[in-house]
Amino acid sequence: MKLITAIIKPFKLDDVREALAEVGVQGITVTEVKGFGRQKGHTELYRGAEYVVDFLPKIKLEVAVTDELVERVIEAIQHSARTGKIGDGKIFVGNLEQVIRIRTGELDGDAL
Repeated sequence: MKLITAIIKPFKLDDVREALAEVGVQGITVTEVKGFGRQKGHTELYRGAEYVVDFLPKIKLEVAVTDELVERVIEAIQHSARTGKIGDGKIFVGNLEQVIRIRTGELDGDAL
């Protein structure tokens, strides 16, 4: 099992959610986050004063999947989140040791 974490642009959330549903993902966790990478923020004008916005709004998705779904989920996120511009985001894949469904006590793949 793997935990796939993706950082994407906020306006791409619906596209990514639909793409994940098409490949069989049953649940995701979504968090509004702020950060920067190569994009390095930008400057904005507010009431005549210019200021630097260092941290840009992003969406963090977390998806726990079986090993069989990993490649399809990664491809779905890549294709649906891509704009071709800087700041499209990143995908991180990590091993998932154990999953337990609290309600039933099911373990691992059954709990997903």
